[in-house]
This record gives sequence, C-alpha cells and structure tokens, in this order.
Amino acid sequence: MISSLPVRLGLLCAIWLLTIGVGIAMVLRYENTSGAVGATVPHWPSVTQVALDPGRDTLVMFVHPKCPCTRATVGELNRIMTQCGGHIVAHVFFLQPAGFSDDWVHSGLWSTAAAIPGVSVQADPKGLIGQKFGAETSGYVLLYNPAGQLLFSGGITGSRGHAGDNAGEDAVIALVNGQNPGLTHTLVYGCSLLNEPLVCKSNECTYSTQP
Repeated sequence: MISSLPVRLGLLCAIWLLTIGVGIAMVLRYENTSGAVGATVPHWPSVTQVALDPGRDTLVMFVHPKCPCTRATVGELNRIMTQCGGHIVAHVFFLQPAGFSDDWVHSGLWSTAAAIPGVSVQADPKGLIGQKFGAETSGYVLLYNPAGQLLFSGGITGSRGHAGDNAGEDAVIALVNGQNPGLTHTLVYGCSLLNEPLVCKSNECTYSTQP
C-alpha cells in the first residue's frame, strides 16, 4: 500500500500537467484562429452612409460592440491615427442587429473609438454597410486611397485581443506614409459579425438572436 503511494501521486501529477497542457493549447488555438472574410471589393463601394475622402486615405473598420477581442484593435487604431497625423480619416461602424437598441450599440468600445482624434463612429443597422465591404469579423479594417482603390484589408492585431506591434498596423502606417509595406492583407481576429454574439466574457462569446 505504501509503495503504491508514489505511483498514485505520479499519476495524479501527470494528469494535472496534461490537463494544464490541454487548456493552454486550447487557449493558444483560440487566440490564433482568424475570423472569416467576405468578398472584399477592390474599389470603394457605393454607400451613402460614408463618403470617400477626396484628399486623404480613408480607413473603415467594422466592430461588434460586445467583442472583447476588438478592444486591442481599437487601441491599435489609436496608434495608427497618432502616427499618421492628418493624412488619414477613419470611420468605425458598429453592428446593430435588428431589434437591438442604441444603448446596446453604444458600448465602452464605442466611447473609446469615438474619443480617438480623426475617427468618426456610427451604427451599422443589420450590418448592411459591412456586407458591402465584405466584413464578417469584428476588427476588420480596409484602407482606400482618395481615388477609391483598395490599399489594405485585414486585421491590425497579431492575434485575438493582443495589442502591440504587428504586420497589419505596420502595413497601414507604411501605406499612408507613401511607403511599400511588403504586404497588403493580413488575417483578422475577432468575433463574428454574422452570428451576432451577444454575451462575451474572457474573449469568448455565446451567440443569441435576442436583444
């Protein structure tokens, strides 16, 4: 009986380590799983809700107001606007599913984005504007030049909810400053704009169609 105790302890430790390893692997997999992207148009689409700036590059971003992953994206947008000065104008569209109130849309993300100089925010009822731009994942960013040509599409974070230097942010800044970024598309990390995630905690969302 005594001799079996070390064996049992060793087995319990092995199970414990395996459980931790599986948990870490699941978290890493989730953080590095990119979202879906629709058919991104190569030229500025016909939309009446926002106008293409005739003298500066225009950035558009599509956001789910309850997506915790997108907090980092909004933070990176702030860095882009700071480094690009007055050479870029940005519009952030917040998904407003049918039947959901203005208060539901005006989340903390809305307030944070609206506080960034040079950024305008507005609701996107039923996600119709996002559909025209091919946006299917929160945090999706597109950059167009004054002629309406698509310069960049994708995400501006390196993974879900992680702020810091990344290829997407660097590409946007380089393009606005007239430099060659080396790439014009990156993966986007965030909650779906199609399934209407309503309750999001710790970077994970449950889905509901009820306001």
